[in-house]
Amino acid sequence: MLHLDSSLIDLNRVGKTTSSLLKKLGLVTIQDLLFYLPFRYEDFSQKTPIDDLELGQNVNISGAIELISNKKSPRRRMYITEALIADQSGTVKAIWFNQPFLTRSYHVGDEVSLAGKVSESYGQISLVSPVIEKIYSSGTIHTTGLVPSYHLTAGLTQKQIRFLIKEALSLTTAVPDWLPQDIRHRLNLISLDEAIKQAHFPTNLEKINLARKRLIFTELFLRQIRSQIIKNELKSRQAPQLIFSEAETKKFVASLPFTLTDSQRQAAWEILKDLTSTSPMSRLLSGDVGSGKTIVVIIALLNAALNKKQAALMVPTTILAQQHFNTISRFLKNYKFKIALLTNQSNNKQRQEALTADIVIGTQALIQDKVSFPRLALAVVDEQHRFGVVQRQKILNFNNQSKITPHFLSLTATPIPRSLALAIYGDLDLSLLKQKPQGRKSILTKIVTDSKRALAYDFIQKQIKSGRQAFVICPLIDPSDKLGARSVKEEHARLDKEIFPDLKIGLLHGKLKAKAKEKVMTDFLSGHIQILVSTSVVEVGIDIPNATLMIIEGAERFGLAQLHQFRGRIGRSELQSYCFLFPSQEETTNNKTLERLTALTKHQDGLELAKIDLKLRGAGELYGTGQSGFSEIQTTSLFDYSDIKQAQMEAADLINKDPELNNYPALKEKLGQWEESIHLE
Repeated sequence: MLHLDSSLIDLNRVGKTTSSLLKKLGLVTIQDLLFYLPFRYEDFSQKTPIDDLELGQNVNISGAIELISNKKSPRRRMYITEALIADQSGTVKAIWFNQPFLTRSYHVGDEVSLAGKVSESYGQISLVSPVIEKIYSSGTIHTTGLVPSYHLTAGLTQKQIRFLIKEALSLTTAVPDWLPQDIRHRLNLISLDEAIKQAHFPTNLEKINLARKRLIFTELFLRQIRSQIIKNELKSRQAPQLIFSEAETKKFVASLPFTLTDSQRQAAWEILKDLTSTSPMSRLLSGDVGSGKTIVVIIALLNAALNKKQAALMVPTTILAQQHFNTISRFLKNYKFKIALLTNQSNNKQRQEALTADIVIGTQALIQDKVSFPRLALAVVDEQHRFGVVQRQKILNFNNQSKITPHFLSLTATPIPRSLALAIYGDLDLSLLKQKPQGRKSILTKIVTDSKRALAYDFIQKQIKSGRQAFVICPLIDPSDKLGARSVKEEHARLDKEIFPDLKIGLLHGKLKAKAKEKVMTDFLSGHIQILVSTSVVEVGIDIPNATLMIIEGAERFGLAQLHQFRGRIGRSELQSYCFLFPSQEETTNNKTLERLTALTKHQDGLELAKIDLKLRGAGELYGTGQSGFSEIQTTSLFDYSDIKQAQMEAADLINKDPELNNYPALKEKLGQWEESIHLE
């Protein structure tokens, strides 16, 4: 007997091959399948008489097969299947290519339903490659009504997914509806059972909207419950209360070789005010690439050290940790602070020195066992979405033995609207950097096809000869025949020997040892390396003001948000910078690829690009939502502030009444399951 935890291999028509393909989509159990929601619907709700068919229409027709046969095309070496379909108003030809098996499944006299686009074939109206299914008493699911479309993987078809979901749909009644009934009634939300059914096979457009409303609220409410629990926990904790060193801070800001933007001043002030509280700060600092988050962080680190407390900055990579260590040491060179670097490559002596430092910069080595900072007052995490909930909890519990919780500041280089910040980071207050430092020019971005590659190389050569430096980004480390993309190793060799033999070219990728990476970056920063060929390890944080050229090979393999991050490695001075997008040759005729890359040439604003990426690619890795458990249908709601605010208000009200969720055991269990299954940041 089937149940929610049954393996999909227990369903009809699912063997080992189909099961492994479904697993690629993250579908293992029947419950996984039920929550695999469609991303759009084809509207075949109106049945069209054959006699009323018009060219270009997407239609649904039904009738009887009067004739069906295969023939072989002598020119194209393919099978062509032709069928004559008749209803009471007339007949129409349907044509399929390379599907000779259709004549084994469909025969003269069968009542069938077809859906597809009306085309012209040899001067007569036809349906070319329509979807077809037999008409049974149980109804049709592929050709009539609002037909769902799902994301697929190679080897699976829409028909297979729909068939399996239809088979499993009766089990929706067994899905626990953990949302409190009073909230459901107050917000006029349909049951979870009904929402799942209508999301997959809706009766009409109104039912789709009701299903979406329920499923979107369900996800947002879970997140807000979690956020409210964390907020409550933080309120009960004690944080080190720092005194704002106003005179010293003003002196430091006045000594900077640049003027802070209004956004930087506002964000710094919000953070400094939080640091004077006895409640732990919990804040997100969001700003586009190049908006100047680092100096805002340094002002906070300075105040912690002036209070004779410790501050820690955790980043995702060793390269970035080294970069921040160099930058912070340079800005604070006039102070007698002890500043340390701690990574997995640090030796025992370096580790011991880091534990007593005033300011320590490092990777996840900062939160390993036996690492503790007795005076820690401020913990800063860069690119928080790259760290999971376990790491976040370790940061909050840095000083568990003293019951003191450090102030917490999270950074993200992806510009984020308030609605999205509330949805993903509901427990964090938000500071936004909306401006770029003065003197920064827009980066000129161009798509370069293979026919223009030589011209681009000539331009790059001239720029480097005039003293500039360049990044070359490749998707792979090693060559791969299967993937057909350029690798850093072969591209480094090609550029070094064939294209720019007179220039100094460096190589950087994740498999290099720490000392080798450090030497490469030091040589690039000093100008000894003129072109750096790298993988995506330079995506975040690397700051080389003299680098004004960014070349991205296989650009179609990266999302817009990631491409924008790469581009953000240049344009970090008053010099004019250029970004060249080199798509793979076979992708230069792909309209979707060109549409996406063209967006990068038109827009410099990361938030605008994020919205375009969301529209063109779906949820993906945007803002880390791919790891955060958002489905496609829910991700479309992330810019809807009113929905998110409603979920927050309901969650806050419930947690205020019942902080432990003792009266809501189903909700408590669901929250635990959900937190275990995803990365929350």
